[in-house]
Amino acid sequence: METTEIFDKHVKKYEKWFDDHRMAYQSEVLALKEHFSELPENIRGIEVGLGTGRFSEPLGIKEGIEPSVEMAEKAIKRGIEIMKGTAERLPYSALQFDFVLFVTICYFKNVKKAFQEAHRVLKPKGSVIIGFLDSEQSVAKSYMEKKQKSNFYKEARFYSVNHVKNLLEKTGFEKLVFSQTLFGELDDINEIQRPKPGFGEGSFVVVKATKK
Repeated sequence: METTEIFDKHVKKYEKWFDDHRMAYQSEVLALKEHFSELPENIRGIEVGLGTGRFSEPLGIKEGIEPSVEMAEKAIKRGIEIMKGTAERLPYSALQFDFVLFVTICYFKNVKKAFQEAHRVLKPKGSVIIGFLDSEQSVAKSYMEKKQKSNFYKEARFYSVNHVKNLLEKTGFEKLVFSQTLFGELDDINEIQRPKPGFGEGSFVVVKATKK
């Protein structure tokens, strides 16, 4: 089954995760917001693979890409303009945006190609911001252990920080800045966690990189 079909069929279950893990979700949003606070005001950007808009909405992102029709409908109701496309083939001309956000690279068919596309559509000195589950930390490991029982994670592939770092550098990005959150097991997170600089402790890592 294609990944888009999985998300089309299980939108309610996807949305329920955010309600069931509200503090973990808010911790992820907070970690992302710290990187957005460093960007200039009045800039234009997109989220790619934005699902139902759970990250775009609190981050104030008004447009982006979502291939799942059912997910896109939810995002539209949250006030987000959706273009149909994929991370590996963005339907935009070059040099359009000040930032590109990814929070779902574990579902991309070709992460390197997605980073190349982000580089193409970014203006000079634009930023790519990526939130991802570190494959070497507990949450990703737990999901992988339950992979065959999960509707969503059967098709997921998690990456190490070093792998993401190397791909970014190979695709023309520099000045990488990392932060992390989700310390401990997912079900034990019962308050919003403040992010820490760097990586290696938290399961959710955010990296901001600048287009050369």
